[in-house]
Amino acid sequence: MEKERSLAGRFLQYGALTLIVHLAAACSDKAPPPPPPERTVEANPPARPDAPAADAKLVLAFGDSLYAGYNLDQGKGLAPILERALVRRGIKARVVNAGVSGDTSAAGRARLAFTLDGLPRKPDLMLLGLGGNDMLRGLEPKETRANMEAILTEAQKRGISVVMTGMIASPNMGPDYAAAFNPIYPELARRYGATLYPFMLDGVIGNRALLLPDGIHPNDAGVEKIVARLEPVVERALKP
Repeated sequence: MEKERSLAGRFLQYGALTLIVHLAAACSDKAPPPPPPERTVEANPPARPDAPAADAKLVLAFGDSLYAGYNLDQGKGLAPILERALVRRGIKARVVNAGVSGDTSAAGRARLAFTLDGLPRKPDLMLLGLGGNDMLRGLEPKETRANMEAILTEAQKRGISVVMTGMIASPNMGPDYAAAFNPIYPELARRYGATLYPFMLDGVIGNRALLLPDGIHPNDAGVEKIVARLEPVVERALKP
């Protein structure tokens, strides 16, 4: 609990003003929420799942625009940068980009089985990063929880290890929303035996030098920063 409060405090300190503006617009009672802007561009579409080498680890990066490489040049998104980082650490790995910009947890749940069935084999690890767009739209946290539970249940049924990259509620969503949304990731990680990376944008959100002009999505340097912190977690998860 103390760790969750620390993360929430850090997010507040970042002062992610652009994110708050988007959230306020999405939650307005005066008009229906506009489609998330990340749906308009898919700079790094999901990669075709070519078969990895026989001795290489297969990692599925299953998430939203933070995984998809929104508005980045080809090869600059999370999946290719993480793959190169693992290789530099001596780990043969193929990281498949299954990020779809604008996906909610419900959309991810709907496409999960199709995505897994389209892989050349069962992945050694799945990175799971959904829920941010649920928050942007002000969706009920209980819906997000149910969808994430369904995704984790499917992964468990197939014997796939999971690393969850969490999200926390923006402060302007209010304490009641945060109290329902923020525990989703740590609680489900414990219940399903998943590894938790608590906050996907830790160290990036609020730092304009690491963000695209929208103030939400990481730029090239931001992705590198995320991967530098995430790679050791993935590396440990891939080891027997």
